[in-house]
Amino acid sequence: MRIVTSTAAMQRLALRWRRAGQRVGFVPTMGFLHDGHLSLMRRARRLAGQRGVVVVSIYVNPTQFAPTEDLSKYPRDLKRDLQLCRSVGADVIFTPT
Repeated sequence: MRIVTSTAAMQRLALRWRRAGQRVGFVPTMGFLHDGHLSLMRRARRLAGQRGVVVVSIYVNPTQFAPTEDLSKYPRDLKRDLQLCRSVGADVIFTPT
């Protein structure tokens, strides 16, 4: 499983996959993964196939929080999230800063 933190690096990978005709399953998340996320990753794997790529993004987007919501209190556990992604066969984890 590969971890990508740079947007430019992720774009280069996606371009390489597109040029190679690979299928890509993408599961966007804000992290603190649960069974629903894992179900989506398994489905992405089925749709992309064994030769395809499953990408999971983990990004807590500040713009998704209202002024009255506390972004700093959103639960985060990247180590646990990575273990869960690995357990269901995700290929790439995109964690932009």
